Amino acid sequence: MDEIIKNYINGRWVAGKGSGTFKSINPANQANVIGVVTKSSGEDIDNAVEAARAAYEKWRLTPAPRRGEILYRAAELISKEKKRLGGLVTQEMGKVVAEGLGDVQEAIDMAYYMGGEGRRLSGETVPSELPDKDAKSIRVPIGVFALITPWNFPVAIPAWKICPALVAGNTVVFKPSSDTPVCATRLVEIFEDAGVPKGVLNLVHGTGPDVGEYLATHAGIDAVSFTGSCATGEHLEGLCGSMHRPISAEMGGKNAIIVMDDANLDLAVEGAIWGGFGTTGQRCTAASRVVVHQDIYSRFINMFKDAASRLRVGNGLRKTTDIGPVINGAQFKKILNYIEIGKNDGAKLILGGKPIAKGECARGFFIEPTIFGDVEPGMRIAQEEIFGPVVCVMKAKDIDDAIRIVNGTHYGLSSAIYTSDVNKSAIAERDLDTGIVYINASTIGAEIQLPFGGTKHTGMGPGEAGGRGGALDTYTKWKVIYRDFSGRLQKARLDR
Repeated sequence: MDEIIKNYINGRWVAGKGSGTFKSINPANQANVIGVVTKSSGEDIDNAVEAARAAYEKWRLTPAPRRGEILYRAAELISKEKKRLGGLVTQEMGKVVAEGLGDVQEAIDMAYYMGGEGRRLSGETVPSELPDKDAKSIRVPIGVFALITPWNFPVAIPAWKICPALVAGNTVVFKPSSDTPVCATRLVEIFEDAGVPKGVLNLVHGTGPDVGEYLATHAGIDAVSFTGSCATGEHLEGLCGSMHRPISAEMGGKNAIIVMDDANLDLAVEGAIWGGFGTTGQRCTAASRVVVHQDIYSRFINMFKDAASRLRVGNGLRKTTDIGPVINGAQFKKILNYIEIGKNDGAKLILGGKPIAKGECARGFFIEPTIFGDVEPGMRIAQEEIFGPVVCVMKAKDIDDAIRIVNGTHYGLSSAIYTSDVNKSAIAERDLDTGIVYINASTIGAEIQLPFGGTKHTGMGPGEAGGRGGALDTYTKWKVIYRDFSGRLQKARLDR
């Protein structure tokens, strides 16, 4: 390819100073190169951070409604490019085209929502205990942010971070996944066209070890927002903690659907299929576990197997495809290894379990939809995040046993229950130790006007997206202001 995908630093598209380039490959067809990408060096990171630092003072003093208007323009531009961007998501990441379009729609929604925050950014005004004195709290920006994003939502998750960071008055150095650099570049081009001033948003390409860690620990960075694996996130948490640097980390999940004996089984099976095999299981909210009441276990397994066996695997650009490839060769090998672990540990392979190496699938990283039955809660495949089209089905005696199984992992992102009993649903929403709980719906489908995040090892810091406890709590800090207009010294509490 003639065009080299470049960095964007201080309002200019520039080649990185790292050694050579790297390729972005279509996971459905390894012969299809989506882009040849520049490699960044430490000097590139230094320049990007310096540009963000230089732009910060003017940007933070730009009225928040003006910042929001730029996000509105970005939303309009992304909307116009939705079809093209959605197709690019499918080509570079592999998810089916309907999901690629949904990925882009989430970015549009986030840009509109956070654009509106430019006229809110709400604080609090409260009465003072003293006369002729007022008291309030306001949100203020933190400074220069390092944003590090994964490959599974290559447009949506960058927008989740960029939009609130900018509307709050921060400047940004953005490092996308090296598996999806072209999607990230096209998104940044749109923000450039929307009028983001030079230095406010900067883009650097490269791998996590080479670029991400150097960026997250750079002396000129004030805070970090990371989405990715637990191993990387916890490593960065340690580094940032030693530097007294705020970090928001959204990491893994081992999400579960509970199916009670009074559930609508057709609906529950549909939810388990979507949760387990949507995006080829490559969502942090994927339903990789299904916990089924023992009285309906056999019936559920048969229905679930039958539904999964009808899923069509192939290139996501075909409208008839239900499941695309996994992202790359390393993930392909990891998933197949976990399938062998499951078999060796005594789980019963109900469906799938093999790579697909025929027809058009022979050129990509395709794995059959895989179901394990008779899974014990302590097995590795029931405890560790596989991040692929593999679902473990377990038995539960009752609602309490089911909740115990669901809560029995290091993760706590998303969970769901299918039941017709309002009391069981109430117990589940109270006792499930996850950041998100669905009633009679699958574990995926979060909406951007509420915070997104989990408990335990799933994450650290405020959630992503909107609402109380969401992204604005990541990208702002609180300042409390007391104004005394009495004209005399008043001593709180002492003067009473």
